Amino acid sequence: MQLHIGPNRFIGDIQKEFNKAFPFLKIEFFNNKTFNRSGFMAHQIIPQNKKIGESQLNITDGDIQVEKDMKVKDLEKIFKDQFSLAVQVFRKSGNLWLETTMTDNWTLQQQNNHGREISTGKNADEKPGDYDLNRDAGH
Repeated sequence: MQLHIGPNRFIGDIQKEFNKAFPFLKIEFFNNKTFNRSGFMAHQIIPQNKKIGESQLNITDGDIQVEKDMKVKDLEKIFKDQFSLAVQVFRKSGNLWLETTMTDNWTLQQQNNHGREISTGKNADEKPGDYDLNRDAGH
């Protein structure tokens, strides 16, 4: 997957593209110029309705090639090194989103699969069948 980064792109659009490829992961953008991960605070999250150029004035257009076997820490480093953007990957855990700081050496696919298992009780290879108790939920 290729993510286009540019001053006129909305944060929310980039997040949606990423989440489409990795439905149990999300990326958040932070106003944090030190890139100190312990300093990433909730009040520093850049809202989805803001354009990247509003928080990073010197940003230029470019692309990031996101691969499923890429480590989380490598993706975050690309955002930092190429675009001076502070991002953090979060993994879905039930109805919560958890930072992946303790598992940054995992690939995006491993993170996404783990999020699926925790959130749905199914691993990536499992197909719904007659044993799927939730298949008729909501009917």
